Amino acid sequence: VAPLFISVYLILCLRLCLCSLCASSRSGNLIFKKKMFISGIQMVLISGGEFLMGTDDPGIPADGEGPQRPVYVDSFYMDVQEVTNQQFQSFVRASGYVTEAEKFGDSFVFEGLLSESVKNEITQAVAAAPWWLPVKGANWRQPDGPDSNITDRLDHPVLHVSWADAVAYCSWFNKRLPTEAEWEYACRGGLKDRLYPWGNKLNPKGQHYANLWQGDFPNSNSGEDGYIKTSPVMSFRANGFGLYDMVGNAWEWTSDWWTVHHTTEKQQNPTGPPSGTDKVKKGGSYMCHKSYCYRYRCAARSQNTPDSSASNLGFRCVSQERW
Repeated sequence: VAPLFISVYLILCLRLCLCSLCASSRSGNLIFKKKMFISGIQMVLISGGEFLMGTDDPGIPADGEGPQRPVYVDSFYMDVQEVTNQQFQSFVRASGYVTEAEKFGDSFVFEGLLSESVKNEITQAVAAAPWWLPVKGANWRQPDGPDSNITDRLDHPVLHVSWADAVAYCSWFNKRLPTEAEWEYACRGGLKDRLYPWGNKLNPKGQHYANLWQGDFPNSNSGEDGYIKTSPVMSFRANGFGLYDMVGNAWEWTSDWWTVHHTTEKQQNPTGPPSGTDKVKKGGSYMCHKSYCYRYRCAARSQNTPDSSASNLGFRCVSQERW
């Protein structure tokens, strides 16, 4: 009798464990599906391959754009667009996340976006770039200062997100930020040694391919491309990989620490230095003009401290798994 009792007991325990695992699996799937619904971002497969990273003809040599070097990256999935205000808002509502700009109480805003009443309350600026002003109450919800909101730009890229904020968002969806190599490989869209995601001409046949500054920076933006600040994501045509706004609109964080020293030897899936003080950002923004910020090229790059946030800085995510 005892062996029979033990056998029945073990079978019952096994069934209970299996039921528990099934329930846990169903719960996990439901959570994952809920997060997919909240994200609302389509991802595209970027098939791995080798490309020439950087350039031997740098537009801004001090940024470490060169030397040009062979790099191989494995396949990955990338958001076809920059994360929008609406998508970030959904993430915040579901997770309760609070951005660093909200915690700090201020963020940097381009002077040309501010109302006179807000500007009159500011007494300091960035010495090297006086058009950047620290604005109390500026954050992703109030991108142009405390008297602004995102009601009419839910489909625009979310701004005023620090590197840590971007990592938190991507991680919540089981994604991550792209490495600089992945980002640049994706930006080039299969083209070899070209300036922009679409080729070497900024405005082929007079057409605008990105949201950039036209006119006299920082005094006047003619808005010839249809916008004087951010534009709805996917407003311009995609590159060869089906990715939108890889240059212009908003800067995008990457996972790499900043360095201006690069090897000429072939690398596979480089991730940048193991540590540093600044993080790499790529792509330029609606504020970029050749006279000052000629960084709307795939090889171009810049940096910010991880806790920085501003009215032209956003991000997109990547993943090794299909969404």
